[in-house]
Amino acid sequence: MLRHFRSVRVWGAVCLTVALALVASRPVVTRAEPADAATDDVRGLWVLRSSLTSARSIQQMVATAERAGFNTLLVQVRGRGDAYYDSRIEPRALELEDEAATFDPLALTLATAHAAGIKVHAWVNVDLVSSATLLPRARTHVTARHPEWLMVPRSIAGALRSVPSDIPSYIGQIARAARAQSDQVEGLYLSPVLPASREYTASVVTDLVGRYNLDGIHFDYLRYPNEQFDYSTATLAAFRADAMPIVTKDVRDRLDRQSTANVAAWPDALPDAWSQFRRDRLTRLATALRAAARAARPNIVVSAAVAPNADDARSGRLQDWRLWARTGIVDVLCPMIYTADPQEFTAAVTRVKGDSGPAAVWAGIGAYKLTPARTTENLRVVRRAGVAGVLLYSYDSLTSGDSAPNYFSLIRTALLNQAPPPIER
Repeated sequence: MLRHFRSVRVWGAVCLTVALALVASRPVVTRAEPADAATDDVRGLWVLRSSLTSARSIQQMVATAERAGFNTLLVQVRGRGDAYYDSRIEPRALELEDEAATFDPLALTLATAHAAGIKVHAWVNVDLVSSATLLPRARTHVTARHPEWLMVPRSIAGALRSVPSDIPSYIGQIARAARAQSDQVEGLYLSPVLPASREYTASVVTDLVGRYNLDGIHFDYLRYPNEQFDYSTATLAAFRADAMPIVTKDVRDRLDRQSTANVAAWPDALPDAWSQFRRDRLTRLATALRAAARAARPNIVVSAAVAPNADDARSGRLQDWRLWARTGIVDVLCPMIYTADPQEFTAAVTRVKGDSGPAAVWAGIGAYKLTPARTTENLRVVRRAGVAGVLLYSYDSLTSGDSAPNYFSLIRTALLNQAPPPIER
């Protein structure tokens, strides 16, 4: 019993040493001043890439936004590692194949929206790069060029250890695992752990921001699918290398022996350090993306779509957006508060404002699941909360399907923060 107690005490000290050392190795971020435009009265719309597939749909979208009173559009120009703009790095989106090669959805959106006095932010899906059901056909797609950069779920990490990443079954197994968790995992994700992967994504941002007169860059899916990712061989090796110098030789040897049967031996032995390691690498990616955007366009507004609960995002998605906001990695937080419950919505807006530090907040309303009356009330909640802006998700859902044909006209008064019309008696 005494020997067991000493073993536990020694192991606890080892874990503490590892945790402290990894904290010391975290990425260094410095406070940056937010762009002035981040604090404007933002009335924004998320616009899915499906509305960018023709000149007519783009012109109609901008005209609708102008009539409704919106002053900002977040247009999805990178959906699944593809481009709805003229990219030097990534393949043109398959959905544009019927359009002329000269058709540039982002350029047309910018010209049309700016002429109407509306700002345009390029919405970029960061880590999510492919559907799990329809894999990219283009040989230049990042999943074809670098399958070894894909995140791997723990459930198949052992099986994939002996599979070369350059054969089809490697991606096939990851895709099948993602489909089995389709309620949580939207597709295939790039890992933020490897420097080469981070540099690639930063190069996409450099190319995009450097070539278009954008008002902002909006990062979505800047996270892990859940905390059961990334157990890829490369990430596990990187974690071992990070932790190895600060554990004793006996511990190192024991974990290496265990790794022959359990690929997750090191993460299992050091769970807190493992979580922090992945969070830190994601923060390094976020930092690199901001640096790339600001180097290309110094005054661009950098925003991120985030889960509305900072603690849940940090633990479940390994997305430490509270840190990003307080250290200036992002200028604007865009919490996706897609609840239909009024009390939950109000509480979430208040909570995010309290966690945002100096960053601006544009509260995201899931209008696609709300009546115009409910959205109107949420808009008034946002105004009372005193945050910098509001975003509606999404233009596409509110102009198709079962949405009220006059949805935007019904919410316009609240969107513009005008007094409601008097009730006729």
